[in-house]
Amino acid sequence: MCFVDLEKAFDRVPRGILWGVLRMSMGSGAFAKGCSVSVTTGAGAWFRIAGSKSDLFPVHVGLRQGCPLSPVLFIIFMDRISRRSQGPEGVRFGNHRISSLLFADDVVLLASSSQDLQHVLERFAAECEVAGMRISTSKSKAMVLDRKRVVCPLRVSGEVLPQVEEFKYLGVLFTSEGKMEREIDRRIGAASAVMRSVCTGPSW
Repeated sequence: MCFVDLEKAFDRVPRGILWGVLRMSMGSGAFAKGCSVSVTTGAGAWFRIAGSKSDLFPVHVGLRQGCPLSPVLFIIFMDRISRRSQGPEGVRFGNHRISSLLFADDVVLLASSSQDLQHVLERFAAECEVAGMRISTSKSKAMVLDRKRVVCPLRVSGEVLPQVEEFKYLGVLFTSEGKMEREIDRRIGAASAVMRSVCTGPSW
């Protein structure tokens, strides 16, 4: 597994590429037009130094903060990167082969060997670069699900990603041994802390 961290994910989305993705995926319908308004409206900024304000200048990168469409637009943008980086690698679950898990900018790449995972990571990194995104090599982590210690030297742009024995993904603690005892203990501890605060009540 490779837990991928994208540098300043929402702030690095090129609006020109995003608009092209929207046109290819949705055509020119009402929703696409509404998205284009969200992408282009207010696409400018200014800065202030020592009380003096600069002239307004255009901003061509990043999604608007606070806009309810921004998360949807980012999902559509990341879906394009994921689809274009798909390959034959992955992990089989029943009749399905899964090579990645995506939740907004939280990405996990999956493969059955370190060599296959390196291929998946290289394609994903290449598609990210084409789309104006960048993988953080210091925050991205590699993990091998195995009872024995297995080395998985993943590389991005010549840098080796740190390999970890545990990692919290979407609030769930994953361990290299695949056991859930640590996660269960953590949840019991969190629930106990809440119950203690409820029983003791506020201190006046």
